[in-house]
Amino acid sequence: MTGTIERLAAPSKGRTTTLWVLRALVGLAFLAAGGAKLAGAPPMVAIFAVIGVGQWFRILTGVLEVAGALGLFIPRATFYAALLLAGVMAWAVGFHLVMLGGNPVPALVLLLLSGAIAWLSRGSRSAN
Repeated sequence: MTGTIERLAAPSKGRTTTLWVLRALVGLAFLAAGGAKLAGAPPMVAIFAVIGVGQWFRILTGVLEVAGALGLFIPRATFYAALLLAGVMAWAVGFHLVMLGGNPVPALVLLLLSGAIAWLSRGSRSAN
């Protein structure tokens, strides 16, 4: 009986592999996006100028994205990093819809992928 419970609680190899692939893809995307914000890439500066609260918000967003991306590669931090990134992307979608215009789909995709990572890693916050 105990063996059955342990097998049901243990993550499958497919789930673990899927989670690592998602972590890598989403982590690299957020490293690139956060890095562009921190480096002061002109398109990023322009976007945050439209938001109108100052360039400190661009820096904060870049720091959160880079920290979240790095957290995805630390198994114990994956769940929390994915939640952080999902929150940042929820705000990004909102800003696109209300202030910025343009296409919110990239932010929405990253929101959904971050949510999927959080969902897949929710029961194994100390494993993987």
